[in-house]
Amino acid sequence: MDGSGAVTTLDDLPTPCLVLDLGILKRNLARMQAAVARHPGLILRPHMKTAKSVDVAALAAPGFGPITVSTVAEARYFAEAGWRDQIYAVGVTPQKLDALAALGADIKLITDDLDAARAIAAHPGKLRALIEIDVGEGRGGVPPESEELPAIAAALGPKLAGVFTHAGHSYRGRDIPTMAAIAETERAGVVRAAERLRAAGHAVPIVSMGSSPTALHAEHLEGITELRAGVYMFGDLFQAQLGTHAPEDIALTVLTSVTGRKPARNAVLVDAGALALSKDRSTEAAPRDYGFGLALDIDGGDAFGQATVTRTHQEHGEVTGPAPLPFDRLPIGARLRIAPNHTCLTAAAHERYHVVDGGHEVLAVWPRVNFW
Repeated sequence: MDGSGAVTTLDDLPTPCLVLDLGILKRNLARMQAAVARHPGLILRPHMKTAKSVDVAALAAPGFGPITVSTVAEARYFAEAGWRDQIYAVGVTPQKLDALAALGADIKLITDDLDAARAIAAHPGKLRALIEIDVGEGRGGVPPESEELPAIAAALGPKLAGVFTHAGHSYRGRDIPTMAAIAETERAGVVRAAERLRAAGHAVPIVSMGSSPTALHAEHLEGITELRAGVYMFGDLFQAQLGTHAPEDIALTVLTSVTGRKPARNAVLVDAGALALSKDRSTEAAPRDYGFGLALDIDGGDAFGQATVTRTHQEHGEVTGPAPLPFDRLPIGARLRIAPNHTCLTAAAHERYHVVDGGHEVLAVWPRVNFW
């Protein structure tokens, strides 16, 4: 409702904007919580880098439970709202230590660098750090058998909080057995790193791993203390093809309006372009390429025969389909919803969520924290 008490619907919203379906969100959260509950004693530490919203965090990490963040802005925003137990899951620079320590929260950093570890150890704040372990993604981290691992641990000294890894290469898998195998490689690698450090006399209370696919499909997680995952909350066209969720479980869409009609090329133009959808093409190498997003009707249904956003400009998107578009149902101003390729990057362009629950009525507006 607006301030006058009148009901706000999707037809009233300025476009482009984000629409978040509360019922689907809750279903996705329950699926992950059930997956984690298969492993007794395991903690779920949701990654808020996708949602960036205290309202979503209240559902994903109720009771101010542990969370993961990816920016200093997120860390501050969630700490001020009551989420004090955080992992800042990006390699930290010494210049950020003062700002993070000033939050007065239990902020755990990650590092794979000896000099950074020394800077953390020397800082007067109550910061602790996890050593990042590379289990095959080839991004950040040191291998489990690396000679650097004990040196970094020794440099951190009493500020060592544990070990941390992320199997981002799980996104290259295409079936559940592959995801389960990657999850086991992830688990075994980070547990091996923890074992080496404990054998050297270090306390390693946290052994943290996770991505949405490996969190859902790991067969066992012996030695792991917590799982991190984030994109599972909203889902997207890429994750649907990985088996993270069903296609109908994409909770986030971009509401857009038809701004042009081009029957000669079987296309309509919409006001959601690259800035509203992102230019991410994560499904390009997947079994089904959805271009820059799948065009749905205002109810979120596939009424246009798998039509996709095939071109984007800054503020223009072009929707075309494998079958003739129903131009009689697509006049100028008609409203569509675009399911995103990569929900994290699509959401990042927007300031707020317009929350619905399977219908057109906007139940709430939830703000996001953006930038760094």
